[in-house]
Amino acid sequence: MSTLTVEAGELTASEILDALEDGQRIVVRVEMLGGVHEVTLRHDGTTYYCDTPTTLHKHQSVDEMRTCIEKMGYGRDE
Repeated sequence: MSTLTVEAGELTASEILDALEDGQRIVVRVEMLGGVHEVTLRHDGTTYYCDTPTTLHKHQSVDEMRTCIEKMGYGRDE
């Protein structure tokens, strides 16, 4: 599994989801909690994961993952 590191908003949600579906792990650098932190997004073929500095979030569908990406500002508008 290769890793792609991007800044929040560098890719669209669709580009992030396409990369996850292709087996890439994406590290998104985001400003939160008073600093810059890295969030790791990945997909194991069944479940989508958002590994933040405080919590591991799991999403069961592409729609749930898209909502998370958009809500958290990881991807820019389409």
